[in-house]
Amino acid sequence: MMASGSALSTDTTRQQLADGTCSALRSAATAIPGQGPMVLSSYPNLQPGSVRALENVAFVYDNALAGIALTACGDAAQARRIADALLIAASHDPSFNDGRLRNAYRSGAIADDKVELPGYWESKGNYWSQDPYQVGTATGNAAWAALLLLTVHDSSHDRRYLDAAVAQLRWIQAHTLGKAPAAYEGGVFGYDNAQRPQHWKATEHNLDVYAAATWAGREAGDAALTQQAKLAGDFVRSMWDPAQHRFFVGTLDDGKTLSRDKSGLDAQVWPLLAFDPHPSDWDQVWSWVDSQHRSGDGYGYRRQPDGVWTEGTAQVATTLQASGKTVPDALWQVLAAQRSSSGMLYATPQPRIATDFAIGPTSTYADFFYYHQPHLGATAWAALAAKGWNPFVGHAIAHAEQTP
Repeated sequence: MMASGSALSTDTTRQQLADGTCSALRSAATAIPGQGPMVLSSYPNLQPGSVRALENVAFVYDNALAGIALTACGDAAQARRIADALLIAASHDPSFNDGRLRNAYRSGAIADDKVELPGYWESKGNYWSQDPYQVGTATGNAAWAALLLLTVHDSSHDRRYLDAAVAQLRWIQAHTLGKAPAAYEGGVFGYDNAQRPQHWKATEHNLDVYAAATWAGREAGDAALTQQAKLAGDFVRSMWDPAQHRFFVGTLDDGKTLSRDKSGLDAQVWPLLAFDPHPSDWDQVWSWVDSQHRSGDGYGYRRQPDGVWTEGTAQVATTLQASGKTVPDALWQVLAAQRSSSGMLYATPQPRIATDFAIGPTSTYADFFYYHQPHLGATAWAALAAKGWNPFVGHAIAHAEQTP
């Protein structure tokens, strides 16, 4: 039987997206010479001076995604280089000896077991400028690092990566566990001499911990990890609102009061990827996603978005596959259209989109934005979507139509 024209179009677009994003990730990795540890710039082609705080910055979350996507693309060796950098970073922190990972590092090759923190010299005031979020540790980012380490352990069977993943989960347990309701808080924010705990609890962070602790607990045979997964998972389940068929994003800063007004796209769709099986009523979330987060043929970060969030649109494509649904060709086209001249995908086609969230407690407004810049995280999520790979469980989606 001949495939329909639309099916052929979808397959072609998806195949081209898989090839293009995998090639872009591989090129970024191999551009850093040698086979040693390295971390990739999250915004590799920034125009000088455009967003100075993002220049030469390798966010751990983006690098975890890139490593997982490289594995999905069949390049486990480059994924291992990123994982090796995280091993060094956790054991050679300039200020702390508790095994934490920071939210970001300076991009590039790692030499002499030294992973440098990001920052730049501010000539106007003659001081070294660092971003207080970048040098902090967010719970979700540490959990994503664990997911990469577990992915690399699966491909390499090297116990060091499993042990390192477990160490990140133990750091989360020791430093971010909050009560009433029991769940993992946001992490720590700020400079080394003045780090402050973040007491809000995020659905997304606890979901990340649930996925990583479930996986690590199974591999390590560790009952404490299984209990950690249960605690985090119970919080995510409690965030489901059966009246509106959506997930609350978590709590406010007091760690107790529900945040009812905001919605983040990732908090809506990731539960369907991370929980297998998941409660059947969670499938009703798609009505919320389409009514609150759609932006043209793609999807935006916040409720009633001001533009397409490339990363989130790829997350929707991945989750649709895991849910046994068809990804519309128009959605693949939106993703393919974000390709920059370097091969990396733009974080958004708009000049800037808002999230309705603040970067940290020192922010005076909701200053967390995505920009029209080639972005490692967006490219990695698009590769995962096009390859039909679930990063929360470390393998291809069983009933996704795989690209070669």
